[in-house]
Amino acid sequence: MSYFEQLGLAEPIIRALAKKGYADPTPIQKQAIPALLEGRDLCGIAQTGTGKTAAFSLPSLHHLASENKPRPFRGCRMLVLSPTRELAAQIAENMRGYAQHLRLSVETVFGGVPINRQIRKLAAGTDVLVATPGRLLDLIDQRALQLRDVEIFVLDEADQMMDLGFIVPLKRIDKLLPKQRQSLFFSATMPKAIAELGARFLDDPVTVEVTPPATTAERVEQHITYINQKEKQALLTLKLHEWDVERALVFTRTKHGADRVVRYLTGAGLAAAAIHGNKSQAQRTTALQGFRDGRVKILVATDIAARGIDVSGVSHVINYEIPNVPEQYVHRIGRTARAGADGQAFSFAAPDEKVYIRDIQRLTGVRMTPMPLPEGFNEAAANLPGPAKIEKGPGPRGRGGRRDARRDDRRDSRRDGRRSGNRHGRPAPAIGDDRADQGQKRSSYDPTAYREKDAIEAREHDSRGERSGSGNRRNNRHGNDGGQGKKHNFNRRHENGRNDNRHDERQGDSDRQERGSRRDNRGNATSSDDQRNNNRRDGQRKPHGANKHHRKPDGKRANSTSGKSYTGKNHSSGKSGENRGGNTPMRRRPDGRRSGQNRAG
Repeated sequence: MSYFEQLGLAEPIIRALAKKGYADPTPIQKQAIPALLEGRDLCGIAQTGTGKTAAFSLPSLHHLASENKPRPFRGCRMLVLSPTRELAAQIAENMRGYAQHLRLSVETVFGGVPINRQIRKLAAGTDVLVATPGRLLDLIDQRALQLRDVEIFVLDEADQMMDLGFIVPLKRIDKLLPKQRQSLFFSATMPKAIAELGARFLDDPVTVEVTPPATTAERVEQHITYINQKEKQALLTLKLHEWDVERALVFTRTKHGADRVVRYLTGAGLAAAAIHGNKSQAQRTTALQGFRDGRVKILVATDIAARGIDVSGVSHVINYEIPNVPEQYVHRIGRTARAGADGQAFSFAAPDEKVYIRDIQRLTGVRMTPMPLPEGFNEAAANLPGPAKIEKGPGPRGRGGRRDARRDDRRDSRRDGRRSGNRHGRPAPAIGDDRADQGQKRSSYDPTAYREKDAIEAREHDSRGERSGSGNRRNNRHGNDGGQGKKHNFNRRHENGRNDNRHDERQGDSDRQERGSRRDNRGNATSSDDQRNNNRRDGQRKPHGANKHHRKPDGKRANSTSGKSYTGKNHSSGKSGENRGGNTPMRRRPDGRRSGQNRAG
């Protein structure tokens, strides 16, 4: 009887473990599974590759299968949070293998893939949900998921969650979870901030620590070479050709650095691929699957993307760039020497990275073995080929690409339009094109005939003396052309514009003549004061500017609105004196202004 049978796990789970070849438990499994079967909360401190996925999966699946509850609508019974997509997919794959003989469903949700497909999968509910925090909250915000039925909550790689800035989303998720639940908390390291986060989720937990927090794998041989930054690429290429590499992981700090390393390795004839956050989910999956299958010998990754790489048989881990966080070094070299195998870790340190090496050695308590440069390094590096040109695959679909495509189409359209003479930049269709499908059948256009017609109408306008001739001609033409006036509106607008200009010139000549006649008659009193008073009395409104200045009969200028006389005498004298006597009451015109009738001093 195996150890797992002695624990009392369900028989379908025992069969799945036997099929996978599990016989003896790992240290963390031996300590964690009994406590979890009792329903206790757990805080596990273990490195990657120690078997912690099976440590929390086996007792959790046993609990879900024994109670046999229905799946909650748009919910889950067990929630597992992972910091990266690859790690979430790896956990879900392992749990499906453990539950292959159970009637339990396991779903995974993360970003980079269409959310509608995930919404449809969760509509009927699921037993186990493995998710990343960002996509989980997106589903909750769209009301496609609720967490009130969660019985078991697992937070994996808590230290990486903190590094990625998921502290605020985690606190929000904690408020959405039910109070009565079993919580499991796993981390490779346990600094003070991680311990405080664990206290928020856990209630009287059992602490399981299989290795000291900062201890690296015992079977990993650690080497270091001090070299200039510009020479690292050549050293990496030469060493990979020299070593018998089964699978090698190369770590960089930046995404662009990972792509650059892959180009140089590919140019040197090495099968390499990159995995990082700028890659689409399909590209990341293809690269990781090729690394598992052995088609890709070298996988270049950033620290964040590498957290989901659970591949056995990694013989070499190469720190192309030293991590500035010492704990990241622990995660990196933990990818080798898994499941009892031996592994080697090599670090290439530039002069400005020596401080990082001191921090790592202080944390791990292990001194790295110096490794000198190979003989003839400079000559061999000079003969290496340059980087290969790798065609970029289709990136993640987004609005940016479609927007750029539309912008390019508009540029091409404008260029074609300018060549055709259209001032708006759109291609000018040829005359006689068949556009019956669009209801815009084009008729022929003869500009000479329209000019002759406009000339005839202009002569008729001169004979009639109409002031709005061109406007009426334009309206009549559009109304009497059998519904085709709009089709020639653009061309007629230019012809009518010229007619309007001729009409404006004629109108301007008549206006100038009228102003000249007014200047000639200004010295003569064409309208008497009596007539003006009669107009005011009848309520007629004077023309604009009539109250400003006018001429007296003697030709002198006077202000009609002032209360003083023009000559200092009583204004009642003169021809109109009887109408402007001193006792005449002051009146107001219809516009409210004073009429100025009482002008006597």
